[in-house]
Amino acid sequence: MRHLDDELEEWQRPAGIFVLAPIAGPAAPVLAELQRRFDPKLAGSQPPHITLAGSSGVGPIRPGTAVGELRRLLEPVARATPVLRLVLGPPQRFMQSDIVSLPLDPHGPIRALHDRIARSGLSFGPARFTFTPHVTLSLYRTLTPAAARALLGVRLEDPIVLDRLVLSATDDPRPPRTLLTLPFGLPSVRAPASAS
Repeated sequence: MRHLDDELEEWQRPAGIFVLAPIAGPAAPVLAELQRRFDPKLAGSQPPHITLAGSSGVGPIRPGTAVGELRRLLEPVARATPVLRLVLGPPQRFMQSDIVSLPLDPHGPIRALHDRIARSGLSFGPARFTFTPHVTLSLYRTLTPAAARALLGVRLEDPIVLDRLVLSATDDPRPPRTLLTLPFGLPSVRAPASAS
């Protein structure tokens, strides 16, 4: 009988273009340090971020989509999005695996942004899961019981700041490469103080 850990170990990101929102603000270096401490391979692949398209809600944008088309369809979304300050929830394990992430409330401004991207007119592949915004802390490493306790005990006081979209081409096992960065265009908006 196969276990979820085996399936996740073998899973590779599908080839395509992912839409990421890198973490900015005071929480960014804290999250980067947690990733370096608990999963150096993850820390070396991308800075801490929220995946808005590519893994949950909608799959990756079709590989080979021209950068001009990406800009034409997503620049208005980014320009109309205010800088977001969002609160992360306590760490959670993903389905009896060693994947640990800090969840965001999947409603409100982050849902609105995800939905605008999904309705942008781009062609997306299938997604494996419903939209579940989060910051991954551990993905590749098998956690010892002590490391799992320490990671699950983390609490982040500062809100995260999202101020841009990054479009990243993936074709595992090659490293991802940035195609386009689109800054958000409106003044800051705060999300509700509680995360669920």
